Amino acid sequence: MSLDKDTVKNIAYLARMRVSDDKLEPLAGELSSIMDWIELLQELDTDGVEPMASVSDVTMAQRKDVVTDGNCQAAVLKNAPDAVDGFFAVPKVVE
Repeated sequence: MSLDKDTVKNIAYLARMRVSDDKLEPLAGELSSIMDWIELLQELDTDGVEPMASVSDVTMAQRKDVVTDGNCQAAVLKNAPDAVDGFFAVPKVVE
């Protein structure tokens, strides 16, 4: 796929990128070669290939989803400069 300068200028506008006129032609060549590579990849037969997140077959270590901590309100609030009724008390910032 070959991209011309006007198409690259439109792509740059849509991407909110400022590209000077003297850089449009080299950028058009680079983007055209990227599009050619994508077209080449689309020719590959990927039927029966499962999607993967990594090339190595490693599973993440998982832990049980259980509550291991809690009921420590006093310990959490002991560092608070001011606490009222079991909550952090902060100065009013909106009038």
